[in-house]
Amino acid sequence: MVLGSASVAAAVSTYPVAPDIRLNVRSGPGTSYSITRTLPENTRVPIFCQTPGTSVSGYYGTSNIWDNIDNGEFVSDAYVNTGSDGYVADRCA
Repeated sequence: MVLGSASVAAAVSTYPVAPDIRLNVRSGPGTSYSITRTLPENTRVPIFCQTPGTSVSGYYGTSNIWDNIDNGEFVSDAYVNTGSDGYVADRCA
């Protein structure tokens, strides 16, 4: 089972968070969800899936897309350099 998890993790791309930004990680796809932790500056994050949520204006424009970076952890796509204004990963189930 561990081998399968490693294979899945290897297939997930990571993306840089906006430069010099300490990014809040939330428990759900929106600003009304609690902050679970704050990422340090110059971090890269995996995006396992994406989902619509609260619209946020950030470093890379305004977006309502939220990136699932871990189990129960989301960041606003407006602060992640995915190279796209749209979805770059599957929608969260």
